[in-house]
Amino acid sequence: MCSGATSGWRRHAAGQCAPGVWRSSAVRAWGLEIQCADPAVYSPVLTGVMMPEGIDADVVRRNIYDRFNMSLGAALGKMKGRMFRIGHLGDCNDLTLMATLAGCEMGLKVSGVPVAASGTSAAMDYLAAHATPLQLKVAA
Repeated sequence: MCSGATSGWRRHAAGQCAPGVWRSSAVRAWGLEIQCADPAVYSPVLTGVMMPEGIDADVVRRNIYDRFNMSLGAALGKMKGRMFRIGHLGDCNDLTLMATLAGCEMGLKVSGVPVAASGTSAAMDYLAAHATPLQLKVAA
């Protein structure tokens, strides 16, 4: 386990705690856009999810909080109401991030946001395709 701010940042930048590339798999499957248009400069600690025209992201965030007790970040300034932010900094791993994506997906659906496909499934598929093989031990 890494300790300290510098090593913690390196760990997130390396994708060991952040969802890395697979976060975009989920957002794309939903048919939504990531606020940052250039994948080369995606943040290792935050993903901004853009809402379709006419959908208030703050209402979606409130629905997710009220229904699933999951808090998402609000957009600021001229982006207010147009997107929500998923934070993935700190004590996180593939399982906790999958739960976050599932909460977002359920919240999008109960809020009436058109969702093209399951982002949760897309993220799991990405993880499965890029997983490090586990070594199985033969039982004695």
